[in-house]
Amino acid sequence: MQDVLIVGAGIGGLTAALELAQRGIACRVFESAPEIKAVGVGINILPHATQVLAGHGLVPSLQKVAVETAEAAFFNRFGQLIYREPLGRRAGYASPQFSIHRGDLQTILLDAVKAKLGADRLHLGWHLTSFEQDEQQVTLKFKNGESRQGSALIACDGIHSVVRQQLYPKEGEPRYSGINMWRGVTRWKPVLGGATMTRAGWLKIGKLVHYPIRDNIDAEGRQLVNWLWEIETPDYKRWDWNRQARVADFIAGAEDWRFDWLDVPAFLRAADVVLEYPMVDKDPLPAWSFGRVTLLGDAAHPMYPRGSNGAGQAILDARELSLCLADEPEVAKALKNYEAKRLAPTANVVLENRRNPPDAILREVFERSGNQPFENIDSVISQEELKALSDRYKQVAGYDQRSLQGMR
Repeated sequence: MQDVLIVGAGIGGLTAALELAQRGIACRVFESAPEIKAVGVGINILPHATQVLAGHGLVPSLQKVAVETAEAAFFNRFGQLIYREPLGRRAGYASPQFSIHRGDLQTILLDAVKAKLGADRLHLGWHLTSFEQDEQQVTLKFKNGESRQGSALIACDGIHSVVRQQLYPKEGEPRYSGINMWRGVTRWKPVLGGATMTRAGWLKIGKLVHYPIRDNIDAEGRQLVNWLWEIETPDYKRWDWNRQARVADFIAGAEDWRFDWLDVPAFLRAADVVLEYPMVDKDPLPAWSFGRVTLLGDAAHPMYPRGSNGAGQAILDARELSLCLADEPEVAKALKNYEAKRLAPTANVVLENRRNPPDAILREVFERSGNQPFENIDSVISQEELKALSDRYKQVAGYDQRSLQGMR
């Protein structure tokens, strides 16, 4: 069989290369950028995704650069605790949950791909412009004038996927949620035990997400902390991971957020970097696989970053894709089998991220309390109802305990 051709050397593309290589399927990776840089800021790797990466021996590398997340905690805008729950191994999972800089994860995956496949299998500065296929092969055409043939094309080229655009030329731009996001990293002393994923406030007035992604980064014992400020905003600029912004653009709504565990305005003003982009996704597609071509990760199912799930779903895609190609010698049928396994579950996550992601807990308390402090959280909402909201999302996203036990 000819090489499987992967377009995009992000988290999904690099994981797909490792998964295919593990099953003896030759592949090549083509990346548009001339060099791979550490773009973006922090992300989370949930237990179902860590379980896949563990199969490549990557957990020790992750432990060296990431923070193993111990718990989630939800607060109102007055800093009052609403709900907390253990995460990862603290919650009884066999695999840990990690909070990590996107660039650190990409570097770990890139080093593993070079070691397993060889550096000559990674092609940088190759920007795909189009593809064509017949019954025997698929042909990729690149901006540099080169073309390459292979047995299959796996499009891991993100939310602005060239391949998706060719498959669905009338689809249009991503769908704006009405929520704008500012995102950054700040060097700060550990809070709440130093391994907590924290969410506070609500989108109508401003919502803070806060979690550490590197430990002990200096002599003061500070952490590198990833944060997001999200708020309902009618206007937005086109989606871009790297648009620079200023804290002054949004901090007015957080000026009085001074809690006993965090001085929010001081924390935000101490940021090393601030990026701005709108919260967008796309409607689920009716199909991903067409002959020898398929989509993976954000190219297939871009979703709101509200459930710590985008990278994880791409990693799960990569695993299922490799299993289907290993199990079925007819490429087009294998890609349809992959679609059958992954399209519906990821569509459910996309839609659940719109309706009831984990931060729906904050929405419920905001609405029921009228955005006022409470005497006792049980007078607003029961712990059983809060747990049910959290557990429902785990089930939809496929990382409840029962789902992980059934992973092949």
